[in-house]
Amino acid sequence: MRIVVAAAAGLVAAGLLTAPPVSAEPVPPEPAPVECNEPSCVPGIMPGAVLGAPCGQTTYYVFGVTSWGRLVFCGSPRRYAPRWFRTTELRGVKVEGTSCSGRDGEMAQAPDGLFLSCDARDGASVWTRGDI
Repeated sequence: MRIVVAAAAGLVAAGLLTAPPVSAEPVPPEPAPVECNEPSCVPGIMPGAVLGAPCGQTTYYVFGVTSWGRLVFCGSPRRYAPRWFRTTELRGVKVEGTSCSGRDGEMAQAPDGLFLSCDARDGASVWTRGDI
């Protein structure tokens, strides 16, 4: 009986120690980021925001939506306590420093959640940090 147990244990151990089969299939490249040009695809929008009510985050993931569907953002004008304000057009997810020609004054969110604003500087309109 010991020989049968030892043989079975040896077979199990041998099966566990073998390397998994190597696949000849190439690894597919990462998919390209999905383009986002409207509020419906912006991540992190806070539901239940109340226009004029206090809010806490004025740098990252600053957008919210009211119970009636109004888009708002958390801002701190003149360094007062942050409050929910109506937004200008929210143009989705954009990259800081890229062109936003024709969108001056509009808003977007960077992929990492940073609040962006389209500003004209040095003769070009680019997405810049909206919190400064």
